[in-house]
Amino acid sequence: MTFQLTTVAKLGALLGAALIGASATAEEFKVGAHMPLTGTLARSGQGFNEGIQAAVDIFNRTNGKHKIKMITIDDESAPAKAVAAVEKLGSEGVTSVIGGYGSNIIGPASDTSNRLGLTYITAGGVNDELTKRGYKTFFRINNTRGYETAVTTMLQEVKAQSVSIVYSTKEATSDLAKDIQKTLAAKNVKVTMHAFDPAITDFKPIINKIKLQDKPDVLFMSGYENDYVGIIRAAKVLKPQIKSIVGVWSLATSKMASDFPDLMPNVIGTAMLPFPVEYKTPEGKQFAETYKKMFNKDVDYLAQFGYVKASLLFEAIARAADNGTLKKGGLSDELRKTNRDTLIGKVTFDANGDNPNFQHRMGQHQNGKIAIVSPAAQATAPIKYPALPW
Repeated sequence: MTFQLTTVAKLGALLGAALIGASATAEEFKVGAHMPLTGTLARSGQGFNEGIQAAVDIFNRTNGKHKIKMITIDDESAPAKAVAAVEKLGSEGVTSVIGGYGSNIIGPASDTSNRLGLTYITAGGVNDELTKRGYKTFFRINNTRGYETAVTTMLQEVKAQSVSIVYSTKEATSDLAKDIQKTLAAKNVKVTMHAFDPAITDFKPIINKIKLQDKPDVLFMSGYENDYVGIIRAAKVLKPQIKSIVGVWSLATSKMASDFPDLMPNVIGTAMLPFPVEYKTPEGKQFAETYKKMFNKDVDYLAQFGYVKASLLFEAIARAADNGTLKKGGLSDELRKTNRDTLIGKVTFDANGDNPNFQHRMGQHQNGKIAIVSPAAQATAPIKYPALPW
């Protein structure tokens, strides 16, 4: 009996040592990120970052052979700080970089990443110039075309006859505004353009001109969070005779609804999914459960973007490590082999690192929730039109 117990104990000890050894040999790879965690675009940066953190947790629990260690730096929405962040991450031995928010930030940051030979992936830079540089290290999962199509499809569905476009002179926002103008003009929609400097805080002169001169069906905003807030506040004071207020990224989010409950009712913006969301795929359910456990709230689309770009990168890191190319500069080649269905649809990367499959949707703030209202075939609720925040 003593022999049997001793033998069992020894076997248990050996098994335990083997498991500890296996865990200890799990190779850890550093991945860097720069995000606006403070400053004017912090809501977007925090949303992305939460999705990335959920991706790290899921990968580290499920991969078995490899681990990811994230090093995240707050770039405060400043190009110089984003560049400095990438340089610092490079000095700390990261395999790759996940960035950031805003094409004016992504551009110089990914220039630096390319110079350092680091793979760079983003969901925050849609300017077409980003994929015309010929970099083999640059990847993004979304682009201007997907946003333009979503907006123009929705405007066609409500039969808007005239649109006033208020747009920031930053690259991505002005490019999108001009693309939408061109598409709408080809469909005989009257379009009036109103550019504004990113530093502007008083939008009443622009809104007053729209009220007295343009008299459009729709006020469309191509800007960022603080721009939306300023434009809608000015419109709420002056009350132009419009039928709808529409925007793009980082507008149809639960965070905007909770932070500005008086401004968001009936406002429309790009959104991949309704809020709250119910996933039907195993991956989606795992993500939603992990996110809820980590942050005690429901997923919104910014977190989903963060999760997707991070997961695709981590999977490529694991593949490159397994085939022996990671330490030989083969990560970008491995990431370019991506071809799978994700929570934002199918993702592949062309020679320039763009995802040609990207398609967006439009969501509307309705009674504290986000409903997908366009395209009509994918709507979770009817669009409210005419409908305004006041």
